[in-house]
Amino acid sequence: MSETRKIAAILVSDVVGYSRLAGADEDRTLARLRALRSDLIDPTISVHHGRIVKRTGDGSVIEFRSVVDAVRCAIEVQNAMLERNAGVAPEKRIEFRVGIHLGDVVEEADGDLMGEGVNIAARLESICEPGAICLSEDAYRQVKGRVDLAVADRGPIELKNIAEPIRVYSLQVGVPAQAKPTKPAEPVTPTLPNKRFAVAPLAALTAALLVLIAGGAWYFFIANRPPPVASNAPPPLVAQRLSIVVLPFANLSGDPAQDYLADALTDELTTALSRTRNSFVIARNTAFTYKGKAVDAKAIGRELGVRYVLEGSVQPSGAQMRVNAQLIDADSGAHLWADQFDTPRADLLKMQDEIVTRLSHALAIELSQVEAARLKRTPAGNPDAEDLALQCEGGLLKGGFLGKEADAVYPLCEQALAIDPNNDRALGYLSTKYWLPVGMGVSADPKADLKRADELASRAIALNPNLDLHHGAKAMILLNQARYEESAAENERALALNPANVDAVGALGWDYLYRGQFEKSLEYFDKAIRLSPHDPAMGVWVDSKSGAYFALKQYDLAIEWARRAIVIDPSFSSDLVAPLALTGHEADARETLQRYLALPSSVQPRTLAAMKAYNDHFVNANADPRLLESFDRYIEGLRKAGMPEQ
Repeated sequence: MSETRKIAAILVSDVVGYSRLAGADEDRTLARLRALRSDLIDPTISVHHGRIVKRTGDGSVIEFRSVVDAVRCAIEVQNAMLERNAGVAPEKRIEFRVGIHLGDVVEEADGDLMGEGVNIAARLESICEPGAICLSEDAYRQVKGRVDLAVADRGPIELKNIAEPIRVYSLQVGVPAQAKPTKPAEPVTPTLPNKRFAVAPLAALTAALLVLIAGGAWYFFIANRPPPVASNAPPPLVAQRLSIVVLPFANLSGDPAQDYLADALTDELTTALSRTRNSFVIARNTAFTYKGKAVDAKAIGRELGVRYVLEGSVQPSGAQMRVNAQLIDADSGAHLWADQFDTPRADLLKMQDEIVTRLSHALAIELSQVEAARLKRTPAGNPDAEDLALQCEGGLLKGGFLGKEADAVYPLCEQALAIDPNNDRALGYLSTKYWLPVGMGVSADPKADLKRADELASRAIALNPNLDLHHGAKAMILLNQARYEESAAENERALALNPANVDAVGALGWDYLYRGQFEKSLEYFDKAIRLSPHDPAMGVWVDSKSGAYFALKQYDLAIEWARRAIVIDPSFSSDLVAPLALTGHEADARETLQRYLALPSSVQPRTLAAMKAYNDHFVNANADPRLLESFDRYIEGLRKAGMPEQ
């Protein structure tokens, strides 16, 4: 048999206490491990260019092109496991040990690896602490200075069947690097990372759309919900070749009332860049969490997994606008390109075409004629109407789409239509005024409101079929009418126009859920989490996964994802009750239910009758029978935990 010698980065991992976990409940442990491999471990290995050499029951041997790839992969998985184990009893947690070594290996004809390089990685794994990563000195030398984690130098250690002692370094996942190097003999003091989770303007709409309209039995919106207390954003990823975030452009006018202009340009650039072939563009919901903050491009690149950061400013001066834009390499922090654009105020949004065209050359991207044509904006029929429509848009995105603040903003859209009845932006946003109350269950006449919303959204699409906003509104109207396939088609159109539209991605998850395609719905919820990892509505996507796993009867995973959602927002605690009750954890289920019932809210159903009545609007005969059956199980679980009937 032929063989090849080479130098490779080898990662070896296994599950801590696997025999104990399997002995307690083998079927459930295997199911959880398979799920971890399919939705976390294998995709992460692929992203970091790893090759699974072999699996050893509860462990794996993986080859990477570089130690940097291996370490980043390990950190991402271990960070994810910290989040997934939050709230899980210690004896039920799945935890990994990881060993990484750079050394000589022998590759056989069938792809298997052997030799001391593999043996050392395996021995490092065996001495590693649960949840940590142990590196040999050869491996650590390659990543020293590149890892923002606390590192403990454990000194030379004699490893079983290895001739010479190996100096070992332990990465403490979840513990930031200290200002001074960590000394071997000193304990590391964990500190919590500073989670900045500002309320982005679109959070109110996103929560309303997906919690109420698509939420059905599991998800209930609390009016004026406080900002999330924590983020379940995925850990840093390796950036794709053409991956970028458009940070909110700064308003240099000195007048906060002019913010809507800078915000509108930011949105347009995000949409335009997302249409570029093979691009990955972070959704605006996450991008706007950085608004008004001093940011570091290199840190953003690590947090979001992007290679480039686009930032700039808008400076109004009478009827003229000056736009400055600059492109930054997130890896080095270097400025790759900068330019200045002057335009009449009325043509501001047309300016995005020129910016994207010049930017494409800076990134060596060639836009096809079709893509370039799609980027072109039809000039507004009336500049005054367009400006009012933009003010309406800015006010709604900032203050929410329902309530007193929204009631004060919608008249701006109505004024725009009084000047220009064909202003599609005003039509699209005004449709929300009518369909959103239906979704929230506060409409006095749902049938009439949906009819009016449909008239407005349909007119907007007829006037401008190339704006994703309009197709998203149409999709929500169809979803309220339980026309799931048609809703999915509209969301697909919205994504074709704007691949960074995270609301359409998540809504597609619900379209598939209602049609009984639960595995497919999980794909879209995962995509929403990746597309907008700092989204203030992250709890919705996380809790959505819990609902899909519940429908699949994978209760352990439903519990795991519900716990993660509760970390973000305690109001999701209702969705933890049923899977706990149905898996024999009745005491925990009752305790969780009492916490849910104690939450202040005028919207959340507090009885089984109210829960059923609320659900009837969303889950009806048009829904897949498997979803209807899962709702019956959901009610059964709530009843078992003690929720009142009336």
